[in-house]
Amino acid sequence: MDNQFSRPAIFTALGLSIAMVLGVVLGAKYVLTHADRAPVTITALPSDGAGSPRCSALINSLPDKFMGHPRAEVAQPQPPGTAAWATFSDTPVTLRCGVDLPYQYNVFSQTQTIGGNSWLEVKDMTPGSDLVTWYNTDHVPTVAVTTHDNGEPKLDLSALDPADEKISPRPAPLADLAAGNTDSCEQFMNALPAEITPDYHSAQPGVATVKHSRAWVAKGREAIVLRCGVAPPPGYQAGKRLVQVNDIPWFEDTTLAGGTTASTWFALGRATDIAVYVPQDVAGEVLVVLGDLITETTPVQ
Repeated sequence: MDNQFSRPAIFTALGLSIAMVLGVVLGAKYVLTHADRAPVTITALPSDGAGSPRCSALINSLPDKFMGHPRAEVAQPQPPGTAAWATFSDTPVTLRCGVDLPYQYNVFSQTQTIGGNSWLEVKDMTPGSDLVTWYNTDHVPTVAVTTHDNGEPKLDLSALDPADEKISPRPAPLADLAAGNTDSCEQFMNALPAEITPDYHSAQPGVATVKHSRAWVAKGREAIVLRCGVAPPPGYQAGKRLVQVNDIPWFEDTTLAGGTTASTWFALGRATDIAVYVPQDVAGEVLVVLGDLITETTPVQ
């Protein structure tokens, strides 16, 4: 029987198929390789000390490999006082020198000693984000390292000047609020839980704060701070929007500051006004817990 297909035609088609597959593989490798080596973009942010001689000395002293990644080129225009390392350009480790410490650095912040230096860990709580930024708290200018893999920034900071003393944190949130009626505070404070969410646990005693206050802390998170017996919220007026959570109407006084996602919430309608400073991502859960305790322990106004 005659062959229905020509052998030369089959070999030609097979060769073309193999060539196409190789072309796709090599093309993909080329794209991935060049994508991996693409310069890292670092957004320019207010950094008053970034152009200082000390930041320049630090940038010049940085290692070729850091936190498991090779040194990477930074896309132009490169902001002063910055550097990057990357195995893949979409998940770099970036460094900024001369930044301000975030607003959330306060007396409840839990710093960690890494490589002989003190660092504040700040997690990005944007849904789906795995970013963590570490701020050094014992050298000037301040250095911030942002990473995707949650590694610890063991970095030689000898090019910077050690601070004369540990950089002072901000006072406790709510400490500057005017005092109000505290008649029901003892009963309410005694009812507060040691764990207000699965991640947040009572802060260690000894932090300087005002009477009838309580704080809960979590690793890499902004503290939750409560104060019982405050004056009515200064920003509240009749007609302002309130949020009803079970039996308690809450008024939100939004904090407008860099480096914080927290708001101050005031429980209204009770003889004793209570304020809580809480990050937005856990506010709903916290207001439910506190609202139930307020209903149980404080009289209606």
